[in-house]
Amino acid sequence: MGVNDAARGGTAQALLLDAALEQIPYGFCVWSPDFRLLLWNRHWCEIYGFPPDLVHSDMTLEEIVALSSQIGNHSTQTPVEFYQSYRAELLNNRSGVQASGREITRDDRTIQTAHVYSPQLGWVVTHEDVTDELARADAIESRKQEVEQQNIRLDAAVNNISQGLCMMDAQGRLVICNEPYARIYNLPPDLVRPGTKLHDIIDHLFASGMSSPVGALQDYVVWRDAVIASREYGTILLEFNGRTIVMQHHPMKDGGWVSTHEDITEHKQNERRIRHLARHDALTDLPNRTEFLDQMEKTETSLSRGHMAAVLSIDLDHFKSVNDAFGHAVGDEVIKRAAARLKRTSRDTDLLARLNGDAFALLLRPVQDIGDAARVADRIIRNLSAPMHIGDEMIAIGASVGIAVGPGDGVQTDTLIKNAELALLKAKSEGRSTYHFFEPEMDALLQKRRVIERGLRLALQRQELRLVYQPLLGLAANRVTCVEALLRWDHGGRTISPAEFIPIAEETGLIAPIGEWVLREALKVAATWPDTVRVAVNLSPVQFKGRDLVSMVRSALDDVGLGADRLELEITEMLLLAKNETTLAALHQLRAMGVRISIDDFGTGYASLSYLRSFPFDKIKIDRSFIADLTTDSQAIVQAVIGLGKSLGMTVTTEGVETAEQMALVRLHGATEVQGYFFAQPLAADALADLLRADDAQGRQI
Repeated sequence: MGVNDAARGGTAQALLLDAALEQIPYGFCVWSPDFRLLLWNRHWCEIYGFPPDLVHSDMTLEEIVALSSQIGNHSTQTPVEFYQSYRAELLNNRSGVQASGREITRDDRTIQTAHVYSPQLGWVVTHEDVTDELARADAIESRKQEVEQQNIRLDAAVNNISQGLCMMDAQGRLVICNEPYARIYNLPPDLVRPGTKLHDIIDHLFASGMSSPVGALQDYVVWRDAVIASREYGTILLEFNGRTIVMQHHPMKDGGWVSTHEDITEHKQNERRIRHLARHDALTDLPNRTEFLDQMEKTETSLSRGHMAAVLSIDLDHFKSVNDAFGHAVGDEVIKRAAARLKRTSRDTDLLARLNGDAFALLLRPVQDIGDAARVADRIIRNLSAPMHIGDEMIAIGASVGIAVGPGDGVQTDTLIKNAELALLKAKSEGRSTYHFFEPEMDALLQKRRVIERGLRLALQRQELRLVYQPLLGLAANRVTCVEALLRWDHGGRTISPAEFIPIAEETGLIAPIGEWVLREALKVAATWPDTVRVAVNLSPVQFKGRDLVSMVRSALDDVGLGADRLELEITEMLLLAKNETTLAALHQLRAMGVRISIDDFGTGYASLSYLRSFPFDKIKIDRSFIADLTTDSQAIVQAVIGLGKSLGMTVTTEGVETAEQMALVRLHGATEVQGYFFAQPLAADALADLLRADDAQGRQI
């Protein structure tokens, strides 16, 4: 017997279903939940006289009834009556149990039908010619039992075909099992033959590695006895050879049972992975903020009893600059390596977490005194100060640490974390790469930062920003050759240093509108100076992230009618490290316009002298720290940078010249320009105009 093409599908499951149905010596068909023909066999067509070429998949029940009535079947009812009654009969049986009935064909043959409903498949209907059996009254009851048994087997094959399936009779002997069942338990051929005893299969499973998830073999003895006694036992998880199997036991009316078996190992692993990811950082695999807060709350009870614990709030120094310069891939690698170094500083009883970005937290528990926390913080700073070799780059960061020790600095989780973060802000304000313990007055520091941020958002609107101008002296002619525009902010009755508000402006994105205002204001003032004097304006690396930097500079120059060759844009070494094609393209476009590009504070960042070859800079500005320290080593560095700059055709400016001795030194080494208080302090625009007029009248003798 064969099923139609739609039933075959080519899968192992379809083959198993086909094999099961081939054992049935009568007709069958399957109707979908919306009464469309899914499966049928040759016996079914023969019983009702259907021409095989007129029956096809997806025919409706109404179409089949019409065809059957045309042939002469169901003569006691009209096609509509038979369709309605038969449809109602099927609809009334959707509980999964078997229901049976009889039909009379065109040649007065009596057909015994039985059907079972599956929500996934529909109605499975069997049709058997029982005309001769009905003539023998003593065979009727026996035939009913046989039909019921066939329906049970069909039910098992249809509804459990996608899982491992095992059917046992009332004596605990194997009736049938499918290939997935044998594969799950790696059963040999002699244990999957009909008649195999359940005891033999269970003994083999125990011998092959089955165990109890709770380590109690008695659980399986109870399970085995319950199954053999045909009592409902529900769902059981089995551990077999490192795999997790879920088994469900379904007793049947005749005393036998069907059990389904599914390997859910990967599903359980995925569940565990999802639970893990919900409480751990994906990049470092450290506990995340959720897990850290939960563990902190568990520590509150211990703190309330007087036991000590410390919270260390840790930030990586200069990480944002590294991330901007090298990109997120390198930034991620820095985070991972930093996490590994931090892990090495903690004990098994401690909890290290990544809260976000470059922010970490370490819960030290227990601690004997604050010295324990100080020693750990010191190790953290030393470990993270060592350079990281990533690809061809050497990355130097560092760490700042804030410490809150409970119960003295708080018992509640929120309080301890807040106080540790306040201590961290203090450590950062003291120059970074250090640690600081919480002090009650630190809350004022946080409030101050918030005031700065709120005020900065309105600074342009309130016209609180102003520029001052510090001249640069050209040593060859003893004249002012360039003037640097420096930003000041008058707010709340005081002048706030750029060191305080520029980092906040960069973090909040306010540096873009502020930077444009600085450029336009400086160019407007520079347009009133002699043509021989250039204006220098500092650019933040954040401004290069905008796509309109070049067009903004061009627009500002055009608006005041100033030649591009009178503008110098100062960038920091950090921008060089990015090796970003977009940034380099912007620099080349600016220089092609005639704008001069200088590198500021040279020697204090991460760049080596080789970076001077990455772009044709017009000027190098040697950081004031080398001039302030007149040791032999510092002089050698200054002399080397001046020599290199000149060899590359660059102007070399020394910053921070404040004494006659320093002036003589830089003249000796051949510097091009000097900038510092020895020559001139930053001046207001009017005072600068007076200086330039005097300078234009007669060269200054310094």
